[in-house]
Amino acid sequence: MPLFENLANAVVLGSIYILMAIGLTMIYGVLKILHIAHAAVYTIGAFIGVLAFGWLGNFWLALALAMLVAGVVGVLIYRGVYFYMLDAPRTVPLIASVGLFILLTDLLQKPWLMGPYQRAFPAGGAGLPRIDTPLFDLTPKQTLVVAVTVALLALVWLLLTRTRIGLGWQAASMDREMAAAVGINLNRVIAYNFFVGSALAGAAGVLVGVYDNTVYATMGDLPSYKAFVVIVLGGMGSLPGTILAGLLLAVAETFLVASIGFVLPRDAIAFLVLILMLMFRPHGLLGRA
Repeated sequence: MPLFENLANAVVLGSIYILMAIGLTMIYGVLKILHIAHAAVYTIGAFIGVLAFGWLGNFWLALALAMLVAGVVGVLIYRGVYFYMLDAPRTVPLIASVGLFILLTDLLQKPWLMGPYQRAFPAGGAGLPRIDTPLFDLTPKQTLVVAVTVALLALVWLLLTRTRIGLGWQAASMDREMAAAVGINLNRVIAYNFFVGSALAGAAGVLVGVYDNTVYATMGDLPSYKAFVVIVLGGMGSLPGTILAGLLLAVAETFLVASIGFVLPRDAIAFLVLILMLMFRPHGLLGRA
């Protein structure tokens, strides 16, 4: 049935949006920084993933290595850039992040890195099955996207609610000064936050690369804006809001395209939804007024 098939496609698309934005939301929640360079980390994750898959021939090892490298890159960005701007006005790290994103994207286009060409990522569904039901079908690639997203979200939930690091994240997001006063090592907590958030971005890059069978140096350009739309819609710094916004945005795009065709490009729909949200609910779906 078209209704359920469109819903299934929306869940797949929403899974990609959530993975793109969840790490950005985590970083904003702790530092109140719009980490635009997060999209460059997403591209780096895809690049490492396609290289590792070519070397190892195993998608799961490639995914793990891509997440590890992306996480380390995120920590280096924090220690090398944002660490020196923690007490600066929020516009300072924002401008630095935009510049860093442009710098990393330009570097990735150099011939000795990714170059200006597209690379295929022929991992298929990584051994996962096709799901056929009377109501909807999921290809192996779509099954892979949803399965990895659900697994990673479950892991983030466990980290947030069952570990000292997660409790440190929650305390720092509420009041960094008070968290430091009660003995929380802020630098360590923030570094772990960047590591996990950046690893999720790397995973998103790998999944998109596999899903589209394409990896290229500027693939982070659109996610840098799309992830911003998702976190604003969900409510800045709200992880449940990011998940809800990612799914709702995907549903809106999928059903509008299915019902009225390509009157507007799919990506323009996202910004139309953002404008309407800012007009009538500027603090987002689950954000604090």
